[in-house]
Amino acid sequence: MKKNKELFNPIRVMSIFGTRPEAIKMAPVVKELEKTEGIESIVCVTAQHREMLDQVLDLFHIKPQYDLDIMRAGQTLNEITCRVLTGLKEVIQEAKPHMILVHGDTTTTFVGALAAFYGQIKVGHVEAGLRSGNMYSPYPEEMNRSLTGRLAHLHFAPTKGNEGNLLKEGISKESIIVTGNTVIDALLQVVKPDYKFELDLLNKIDYKNKKVILLTSHRRENLGEPMKNIFSAIKEVVMINEDVEIIFPIHLNPKVREIAFEILGDVPRVHIIEPLDYEPFANLINRCNIILTDSGGIQEEAPSLGKPVLVLRAETERPEAAWAGTVKIAGIERENIFKLTHELINNEEEYNKMANAVNPYGDGKASHRIVKAIEEYFRIDKYE
Repeated sequence: MKKNKELFNPIRVMSIFGTRPEAIKMAPVVKELEKTEGIESIVCVTAQHREMLDQVLDLFHIKPQYDLDIMRAGQTLNEITCRVLTGLKEVIQEAKPHMILVHGDTTTTFVGALAAFYGQIKVGHVEAGLRSGNMYSPYPEEMNRSLTGRLAHLHFAPTKGNEGNLLKEGISKESIIVTGNTVIDALLQVVKPDYKFELDLLNKIDYKNKKVILLTSHRRENLGEPMKNIFSAIKEVVMINEDVEIIFPIHLNPKVREIAFEILGDVPRVHIIEPLDYEPFANLINRCNIILTDSGGIQEEAPSLGKPVLVLRAETERPEAAWAGTVKIAGIERENIFKLTHELINNEEEYNKMANAVNPYGDGKASHRIVKAIEEYFRIDKYE
C-alpha cells in the first residue's frame, strides 16, 4: 500500500453512520479505533434512523460526539441528502478529521463521502465493492455504494469477490484491503447460548421440535406485488406444513404493515411481532432453522450461525454467499419462494448442505484489519 507522506499523531478518524445496519457493522470498528494508541476516534451520527440507531449505540456503549438528528416522518431521499450534506459541513470544519469512515450503501454513506470530498478529507469505505449489477436494485443502495467507491481512498472489501468488482472499475489494487465483514465481529460479540428474550413469546416457541422460520421483508423495491407474492408464499408454506412456525419482526413502514396484516394477520402459527433490537434479533437468528429475508446483512450473519438463507430478491450484491451455498436466491415469485422453502423444510439432506457450507464473510477480525490499514496509511511513528 502506498503510504501517506504526512505524519499525524494522533490520527483523527471520524466514523459517520445513520441507520441501524450501519451502526451494527461500524460498532466493532469504532471500539477498535477507541482502544488504538495514536488514533483519536470521533463519531458522527446522522440519525437517518433514530430509535433503531439509538438501540445499537446503547448496546455497544458508543457516545457520538456529533448527532445531526435529521430523521423526519416521511422524509424523501432528496431531503435526507440535503440535511446530511448541510449538517456535515459544519461538523467537518469543527472536528478537522484526517480520515472519514463511511459504511456500505445508505444515503448517509454516499453523502458522508461527498461531504468529505468537498472538505478534501480522505475517505475510507467499509464494506466496499458490493455490486448487484442493477443500478435500481437495491435502490438507492446500489448507486450509493458505486458513487462512494469513486470518492474513497481506502476500500475495505469484505471478500476477494468484492475486491474483484473494484478492480474491474479501475480502483488501484494497493488501495483495496480484503478484511472480512465487520458484521461477523459484531455478531460474535452478542450471540449467547443461554440468551433470554424480553418478549416471552420468543422464549416459549419450541425451537427444537418445530421448523421455525425467521422472516424479514421491508425493501422499497419489494413494496406492492412482490411483497404480496412473498407473504402469500409464506401463508401457503404454513398451511401445508403443520410443524412450521413463522416469526416476523415487522418493519415500521406502514405500507409493509398493511400488506403483511392483510395476508398473514389471521394465519395460525405466524407470529407478527414489533421490530427487535439487534441483540435479541441476532440471538433469534441463532435459534431459528431457516431465514427468509430481503435484507442484505442477514445474508452474511445467518451463515455464520449455520442457518440457511433464502433471499427474497431478484438479485443480490452478495453473490459469494450463493457461490458458497449458504444462501439461495428465491426471488419474488410466489411459486419459487414456496418451492424452495418447502424443500428446505422437508429435505434434510438439502438443509444440511446449506447449513454446513462455509461462510465466506470472515473470521470476526475485520475491524482489527481495518484499523491496522489506517495506521499504515498514515504512517504512525511506532510502526515505522
